[in-house]
Amino acid sequence: MALLNIGAGNSDDAFYRYKMPRMVTKIEGRGNGIKTNIVNMVDIAKALARPPAYTTKYFGCELGAQSKFDEKTGTSIVNGSHDTAKLAGLLENFIKKYVQCYGCGNPETEILITKTQMIQLKCAACGFVSDVDMRDKLTTFIIKNPPEQKKGSKDKKAMRRAEKERLKEGEAADEELKKQKKEAKKKGTSSSAKEGPVKASSSKKKTSGSDEDRTSPTHSQADEEEANDVDDDDDDVQWQTDTSLEAARQRIQEQLSAATADMVMLSTNEPEKPKEATKAVENGNSTARVTLTDELKKNLDKGISAKQLQSLLPSLSGSAKEKMTALFEALFGGIEKGFAKEVSKKIKYLAVAAAQDEGSQLLVLQAIEGFCGKSSSSALKEVALVLKALYDADILEEETIVQWYQGGLKGAGRGSQIWKNTKPFIDWLQSAESETEEE
Repeated sequence: MALLNIGAGNSDDAFYRYKMPRMVTKIEGRGNGIKTNIVNMVDIAKALARPPAYTTKYFGCELGAQSKFDEKTGTSIVNGSHDTAKLAGLLENFIKKYVQCYGCGNPETEILITKTQMIQLKCAACGFVSDVDMRDKLTTFIIKNPPEQKKGSKDKKAMRRAEKERLKEGEAADEELKKQKKEAKKKGTSSSAKEGPVKASSSKKKTSGSDEDRTSPTHSQADEEEANDVDDDDDDVQWQTDTSLEAARQRIQEQLSAATADMVMLSTNEPEKPKEATKAVENGNSTARVTLTDELKKNLDKGISAKQLQSLLPSLSGSAKEKMTALFEALFGGIEKGFAKEVSKKIKYLAVAAAQDEGSQLLVLQAIEGFCGKSSSSALKEVALVLKALYDADILEEETIVQWYQGGLKGAGRGSQIWKNTKPFIDWLQSAESETEEE
């Protein structure tokens, strides 16, 4: 059977991999009972990944004739005598409206019906979600006869929740194993600890000696003892950033110039001033964030993929919140209008950032909040569109969005503009969920 490229725009491409069989029709009956039988409609619909009832119904709607597809026999009938070329042209229109992606033109799409009874095409190639014109007659038939879904969005979310629970159980098991190792080490060193009093008593006998016997150990001895302690407990150490005043001073000296450091640093002879130390730490953190943003922007300008970004983020210095804020500044810095459109273009990077760990979704929302607070009012107006795009792409979950919104209301109050603009999306989210529960 002869094969054709799917889509009229790809007819001249000899290497196009999406193909469908050429339409074969047959005129049956005579007089008022004449009808057109599309012989290979099942094969065509299978190539388009659409139910054959959809294409048959579309022919009937466009031709103003009765049409019927028999599920048992696989027979597609349209009343009246119709040329094969005319039906093939109508099939091309069906492919443009209900098969090809509106973004990249790829026919590898899936029909989705939203909670508000709207039809969308989700592209498996580029991830673009196309909105179908609901004024077309076929849309009513599709809503009443939805396609069979392989896995619904609810099933996907349930699978993600189950995966998180399994990860938590694994972490708990690891913690229990570490505790058992610690207890085993303590039991192993208990025999050596009993020798301590003997050594102490021998040292007491030397108290009558000179002052040199009571001096503190040298730096080399202290370093050796500290290194031994680190080697013994290296498996159980949880590394954290030192936030003490001395550590802040050291970081500021490394980051700032000598002249600026002299202005910011506290005198060692003066009593500690917590407010000035806090300001110094904040200045250091802001400098680090600028450096982090520049590094991310440089890599994004080189055209790194989302997978490369996934391996790059853990290697960068800074907290998870600083990395997320820097990523938003690198991706969307300088954008005033079309914030939601830019988010849709770069949604793959956000999907990688939101999947870093359990709290990454909340960090994405906080980064959106911070970006909208710094940007113009046009970005604030599009915050609801941004949230919907991330929710539809399964990047943000409903529970996390509602938790972030309620926390923002408590912290900043209902008068803040970002929460006013977010409220319509939250209302839609909760009303759609209640409708689903009622169904």
